[in-house]
Amino acid sequence: MELVCPAGNYPSLKAAVDNGADAVYIGFRDNTNARHFAGLNFTDQRALKALDYARNNNVRLFVAINTYAQADQWSRWQYAVDACADLQASALIAADMGVMAYACEKYPELPLHLSVQGSATNAAALALYHQQFNICRAVLPRVLSLKQVQALVKKSPVELEVFAFGSLCIMAEGRCLLSSYVTGESPNTAGACSPASAVRWEKTANGGMNTRLNGVLIDRFSANEQAGYPTLCKGRFKAQNMAHGNVHNKATHALEEPTSLNTLNLIPQLSDMGISAVKIEGRQRSPAYVAAVTRVWREALDAYKANKSDFQPEERWMAELSKLSEGSQTTLGAYSRPWQ
Repeated sequence: MELVCPAGNYPSLKAAVDNGADAVYIGFRDNTNARHFAGLNFTDQRALKALDYARNNNVRLFVAINTYAQADQWSRWQYAVDACADLQASALIAADMGVMAYACEKYPELPLHLSVQGSATNAAALALYHQQFNICRAVLPRVLSLKQVQALVKKSPVELEVFAFGSLCIMAEGRCLLSSYVTGESPNTAGACSPASAVRWEKTANGGMNTRLNGVLIDRFSANEQAGYPTLCKGRFKAQNMAHGNVHNKATHALEEPTSLNTLNLIPQLSDMGISAVKIEGRQRSPAYVAAVTRVWREALDAYKANKSDFQPEERWMAELSKLSEGSQTTLGAYSRPWQ
């Protein structure tokens, strides 16, 4: 399976390449990609430098243009596709049908991957994208169980890529507008969930930390707690019980606890069922994070390839990934549904 790693900047790209990525995905420095954070992403010239470094090390470079184009800014998405084609990137990752139509009509030789933001969860959807836009790969949403992924592989007309490690959210991929209720912007339209310009960190008198999004209190951390990035879905709130009308006195993770997906244990099953690539989440992460996660996954995939029948994740791999996980906890996410 191909190891696809994230890069939010050139140092992260080098970290991914130097530690064993087979492919690296990047985005341009605007709202055409779903990780549009200040200080991240690539200008045209920086992307060319990234491409050179990747190619010189036999690593493929994918470009994510995976937000939904805004009507009054359509030329920006066209320019991004043109830039991706000019780069001769290994593939373009897209979700918007208009963007995909523009890409496949103007640049039929440019390999096209369906982004996770496309949220295709069944064979009919994959066949439609394949027929209409000639996609050659699809990244599956993180809502399918392992059995559902296996069933989809058997019917899919294209290669399938799945998320293997990284932060989880409420997984309404391509449809989440939650942060727009507070900031007016969502990852689908502006490229950023909880845009940094709306984030505020406030130290409290007792040594703790309050985090706010556009002035709205998202979480309150005590002095000995590690404060996470304030997103609405992982904030702690005093939720009202709609059935009984009472409000819980203690603020809790009403929507989702901070946690990370970790599928090292599933490498044999994913490989056996025919998954083509495993993806690491985290273009907003540091080069050190990218290096560490890539190194662990490279070692694990190589170990599996060398001895498929006796593969077991090593404790040191799991410990390293645990340290890098959101909330210091990991899960198999939707892959594990023992009740099915």
